[in-house]
Amino acid sequence: MSDQQPGLEVCEAAALEERGRAVSFDVLLWNDSVRAFALRFDGQPVAYVNRCAHVPAEMDWQPDEFLDDSREWIICSIHGAVYDPRNGRCVGGPCNGGRLIPLKVEERNGKVYWYPSDDIQPAFA
Repeated sequence: MSDQQPGLEVCEAAALEERGRAVSFDVLLWNDSVRAFALRFDGQPVAYVNRCAHVPAEMDWQPDEFLDDSREWIICSIHGAVYDPRNGRCVGGPCNGGRLIPLKVEERNGKVYWYPSDDIQPAFA
């Protein structure tokens, strides 16, 4: 990834503690302003659009809290849809085989960077 565009800084790498709170940020999904979040899971930063595959609502049960009590799964606070943090795939609940919309992120030089795509662009000019 780093051979392409430099990416947009999301946060300091240290801000993402293993299976801890996420860092939220604004993006444009298909030209619609939405929130996204990044968290660290199994040593790697992962990021998704904050939108449940079951119902397009924000999922955090407290600000920047997405993981269940066991710190194993992303859980939607609205209807209890459960997702694998490694790939965003639905593993239980009403999301019925859906998946979260991933954002491409990379950790380098002590920071986490996000790489926009055709569908997901920066929310600022």
